[in-house]
Parts: sequence; structure tokens; C-alpha cells
Amino acid sequence: MNPVIIVILVIVGLIVLFVLALMGRFFNLWLQARLSGAPVSFFDLIGMLFRKVDPRSIVMARIQSVKAGLEVSTDQLEAHYLAGGRIRTVVNALIAADRANMSLPWDRACAIDLAGRDILDAVQTSVNPKVIDCPNPNFGRPTIDAVAQDGIQLKARARVTVRANLARLVGGATEETIIARVGEGIVTTIGSASTHKAVLENPDRISKMVLEKGLDAGTAFEILSIDIADIDVGENIGAKLQADQAEADKRRFQAEAEKRRAMAVAQEQENIAEAQKNRALVVLAEAEVPKAMADAFRNGNLGIMDYYRMQNIQSDTSMRSSIAGDDGGAGGKTS
Repeated sequence: MNPVIIVILVIVGLIVLFVLALMGRFFNLWLQARLSGAPVSFFDLIGMLFRKVDPRSIVMARIQSVKAGLEVSTDQLEAHYLAGGRIRTVVNALIAADRANMSLPWDRACAIDLAGRDILDAVQTSVNPKVIDCPNPNFGRPTIDAVAQDGIQLKARARVTVRANLARLVGGATEETIIARVGEGIVTTIGSASTHKAVLENPDRISKMVLEKGLDAGTAFEILSIDIADIDVGENIGAKLQADQAEADKRRFQAEAEKRRAMAVAQEQENIAEAQKNRALVVLAEAEVPKAMADAFRNGNLGIMDYYRMQNIQSDTSMRSSIAGDDGGAGGKTS
């Protein structure tokens, strides 16, 4: 035979063997899909291999959807798989939504799944409403504390019943936002109450006012109800604040008094220093008297007899002062 023909036949034989090997590899999946009423061609299975797609996951998801009465093509499943989605979770969510008579298109389900949300949990939450504790005990705060206008603190715990809103699930706020908004509403409602007794008498007043605020706007949930699970009386915050204010005023007044005392002491010391200064001036002035007398002697303005008479007058004055003092003392003794 012609060598060229032999080579061609060998190549064709290898190709046939390769195709038969691939068909044998996917025969079980092909047969399973065919018998399940969700046929997938060999060429599609072989193409999945080259597109790095897990054929078993695609076939199982398609069989599950077809058996549930949903028609999802292999192209849709492959596209979501290649995008990094969880095809089995999406199919389960579609089946759950269909059983609950909910409208959930394939594109929206894929978008929710690719956004990182658990689409199956969202559908289940939409069918069976979820209860959220407010505040969340995992965050370390057991109650929401607020103060009424009479200064009494109230500690409240609420339970929020929500249902997932599939239309707002992509881009919608999470449970933390719901908890924060409900907590803010509770604090505002208690703070606007004239007395804490009014809140204790009608706890449902909190639920009504909080629900009227539309706290689920922009979130992935729809608030069905807000129930006050517990409300307790805390401390008298008003009285405590008044006591703290009084203590602060006391310290301020003490500081002002200490300031005035220090200023008085400083003024006293200044006066003492001024008196010492004046005494020094007097001493200096008295020191000028002998100098003036000496100048008078030298200039002839004062004679020796005038000086003696002045000395006699000073001695007489001193004697009279001494006698007056002694008489006063004697008179005191006589009396």
C-alpha cells in the first residue's frame, strides 16, 4: 500500500480511538442525563472538558432542574459556573422559589449568587421569616439603653421579624443595618417620652413608632413586625447627672474661693512690703535731721544755746511721756 495512505489511516484510527475514549469517559453521564429526561449531547460534554468545566456538576444541576419542572440549559449553567457561581445552590434556590410560588428569574438568582449572598438562604428567609435579636447578644450588649425625659434609664430588648426582599438583595443593607436602625428608633422613642412610666405602660408604643419610620428602606429585608421582648428600669441618670453637676459646681466654687484667698494673701504681702518700704523712707528721712543740724551749725543758722534748749525740750518730753506711762500703770494698779 501507499505509505501516505497508511499514515492517513493511522491518524484517522488514532482520532477514532480518541473520540471513542472520550465517549466512553462520558458515557455514564450521557446515559444518566438521557434516562432522566434531561439529555446532554456528547459534543457538549466533550466541550465542557476543553472549557475547564466540571461536566458532572453541570449534568447533575440540569437533571435536578428538569425534574423540578424548570428548564435551565447547559449554556446557562456553564456560564454561571465559569463566572465562579455555585450552580447547585442557585438551582436549589430556584426550585424552592418555584415551590413557594415566588418569582425568581435565573438572571437575578445568578446575580445574587455572584454578589456573594447565599441565594438559597435568602429564598428560605423570604418563605419563612427570620427573627433578629436587637441588640445582637454576640456584640456584647444585652440591652438597648435609653433615658426618658424624667431622667430614668430604661433597658429594652426587641425581636425583629424580617423577610428577605429578593428584589433588593443585591446592593441592599444587611442585618447589622436593621439592628442599628431599630436600636436608634428605640432610643429616640424612649427619649421623646415625658416619663418612663408612659413607656412601661405602653411598650407597643415603641413598636408602632419604629415601624412608622420605614427602617427597612434600602435594605435587603422587609420588616414584618417589631416586638419588645423585655424592658427594665435602670438607673436614675437624671439624678446622677445633677449630682455630678453639683459636684462640678462645688469644685468650681472652691477653686474660685481659693483663688480669692490667694489674691488676698498676695495683697497682704504687698501691703507689708509697702509698709516696710515706707518705714525705710522714714528712717532715711530721720537720718537727714542730724545732717541738717550739722549744716545749720556750719552755716551759723543754729547756735549752741539753741541746740541745748532743743535737747532740754526733748528730754523734758521724754520724761513727761515716761511719767505719763508710769501714772497710767499705777492708776491701773490702784483701780
